[in-house]
Amino acid sequence: MEVQVTAGDSKKSIEVADTLLDTPYREGLVHQLVTAYLAGARQGTKAQKTRAEVRGGGAKPWRQKGTGRARAGTIRSPIWRTGGVTFAAKPRSYEQKINRKMYRAGMRSIISELLRQERLQFVEKIELANHRTQDFLKQLQQWHCADCKLAIIADLDELDSNLVLASRNLHRVLVILPSEVNPHTLVNADQVIMTEAALRALEEQWS
Repeated sequence: MEVQVTAGDSKKSIEVADTLLDTPYREGLVHQLVTAYLAGARQGTKAQKTRAEVRGGGAKPWRQKGTGRARAGTIRSPIWRTGGVTFAAKPRSYEQKINRKMYRAGMRSIISELLRQERLQFVEKIELANHRTQDFLKQLQQWHCADCKLAIIADLDELDSNLVLASRNLHRVLVILPSEVNPHTLVNADQVIMTEAALRALEEQWS
């Protein structure tokens, strides 16, 4: 299929594989991809101690009968202060397995839906005259992205240092490489701007 790429003040048409930009939207698959990505980002390092791991508690606190108090066998019982935890949390992995074919199909579905919703723009390349954030904000106005969450995808060979410096102080703008594209970033962005080289790199990865 043909897509329009902005090249300076003009536009040009380029051919892109239909499988990349003309895939039906599969909500269930996209939800699975986003959930798996967020789950994989969890550290899973929380740890608590059971009654067997808490220090102390070797001796019975008081005799079984005759004190008027409830019977107790150890000071490390979960019902005691400073005791162990009944169902103690242990370090674990939250990673969810996603097959490679499923991942590629889901990412193609997201990219195609962004294009249908007019949330995806293609540019030949991004070059800034300087690294001033104020000048970059003017460029965002030309892209109609002044007040939106923006994801810019640019290939490493063409990644402009001015773009990185000008955008790094804007919390609503994210500049990433094609290898760093993930389902959560695409779904969460109001607008996505992709260079032609980045488009070709994703076409090679996902087609």
